[in-house]
Amino acid sequence: MHVTKYSHSCLRLEHDGAVLVVDPGGFSEPEALDGADAVLVTHEHPDHVDVAALTRALERRPVPVHGPASLAGVLGDAAEALVAVSPGQSLTVAGVPVRTYGGQHAVIHPDIPVIPNIGYLFADVLYHPGDALFVPDDVQVDTLFAPIHAPWSKFSEVVDFIRAVAPRRAYALHDALLNGNGLGVLDRQYTALSETDYRRLEPGTRIDV
Repeated sequence: MHVTKYSHSCLRLEHDGAVLVVDPGGFSEPEALDGADAVLVTHEHPDHVDVAALTRALERRPVPVHGPASLAGVLGDAAEALVAVSPGQSLTVAGVPVRTYGGQHAVIHPDIPVIPNIGYLFADVLYHPGDALFVPDDVQVDTLFAPIHAPWSKFSEVVDFIRAVAPRRAYALHDALLNGNGLGVLDRQYTALSETDYRRLEPGTRIDV
């Protein structure tokens, strides 16, 4: 499986001729959706789903959009493409085995309602948790994309999350709110403390998993 890291939380997966796009949000590049056979969205926040860009892509090429049922409330006309998923499912999306985890977004503040969030495990190899630090306990994750910075996160909790998942390698996710100073500091800290091969990929970088 080939994986292209786009900005912030967006990944593009290519497997046996099929293309899956995860979390094409407002901070990511619209071209990530070009030629997609399916889209998976972890939750409804705009940094994870750019509704206007997704709607334009669906007008060009109608494809299923997998995500929590609550996503229908923000998708507008694109809601007709929604395939609602819940935690604990095993499904096949464009030929790729997918398992779903979690269920809730991390708490941002007690005054802000908690919304649904689905983490996706692709081909029992690559895990995208969305905006939550849910650890799958029924599989050994090979490649983890970890959300390294967010209004809801704390560095020590993310380090402990990476250690608990214990992947062979971890890549940075959810980093669009950081400038060069912050990226440099966190890269050094995660590299030193993650207890795995940790790296941050520049947008457009492609890897094999």
